[in-house]
Amino acid sequence: MSGTSLDGLDIAYCLFSFENDKWSYSIEKAETIEYSKDLRDKLIQAENTTSYEFVKIDKEFGHFIGKEVRRFIDKYNIEVDFIASHGQTIFHQPNINLTTQIGDINSIAAEARIKTIGDFRRLDVALGGQGAPLVPIGDRLLFSQYDYCLNLGGFSNISFEKEGKRIAFDICPVNIVLNLLAEREGLTYDKDGLLARSGKVDNLLLEKLNALDFYKKEEKKSLGKEWVIKNVLPLLEESKLETKDLMSTFVEHATDQLANNINGDVLITGGGAFNKYLIERLEAKLKHKISIPEPIIINYKEALIFAFLGVLRQRKEINTLSSVTGASKDSCGGIIVEY
Repeated sequence: MSGTSLDGLDIAYCLFSFENDKWSYSIEKAETIEYSKDLRDKLIQAENTTSYEFVKIDKEFGHFIGKEVRRFIDKYNIEVDFIASHGQTIFHQPNINLTTQIGDINSIAAEARIKTIGDFRRLDVALGGQGAPLVPIGDRLLFSQYDYCLNLGGFSNISFEKEGKRIAFDICPVNIVLNLLAEREGLTYDKDGLLARSGKVDNLLLEKLNALDFYKKEEKKSLGKEWVIKNVLPLLEESKLETKDLMSTFVEHATDQLANNINGDVLITGGGAFNKYLIERLEAKLKHKISIPEPIIINYKEALIFAFLGVLRQRKEINTLSSVTGASKDSCGGIIVEY
């Protein structure tokens, strides 16, 4: 798994079993491989490069993933049925039938010498869906004991049951903005939210952020970095605030939006679960119980669920819910490369 926050490649060795009509899981081993500055820069620049360089990066990143997975397998001496790879999202504009994740699965399979399943999003987009979020099928089948499942990654997304259907959508940007602001201060991220805690909330900027049109939609769908670049970053720039005040205000904005969408006990995972200030501000606005699981689940829940999407694809079962994505039908997404 490689997310929008670009903090590294998550590799998780997961076991699944299905008994008495119920799925169970375990994460046996897991690591995050931090990206080198050179690779991270290439991934960041991929959307603005030439078509030739873009294809090169796709292949190079695939070989990188494959080599790291093979190293992981050899290190822990484990037996693996297949690799399920999300890839790195570069373009996500489902309104024009476009979503692109790089990390060529043929290159992964060749390097790791194992069957590889990837490209999970494009079938849903072709069926008129948003291609996201895909995690809710895992929330429904693996984490059904919680009213809400909230992931705080580059973007926050939530899923829950409503009238017999799984509903899910992106709520707002989180770490994609907070990490960008932290980089201005020479940090990769704001540990424990200390920088945000030291700042002051600017109510004018907060009002502008909370008034963005996306938050007024009855049926919220998915967000991408293009939306952040167009709608959020200009508001931050024109405010002329210090970084710590921008961060404090953005945390207030994010927790406002999160609280607006949670009305029950909630499981929180993703990197934002470690941001103590962010969680404190959210707790202050909610009347319901917040559950934060053990670190391996916080860090690797998305990797776990993409492994599970691979299991469902292998079994030719539905792994993408149209009630979540808005597609014309449920589907079984993913391309399989046999090795």
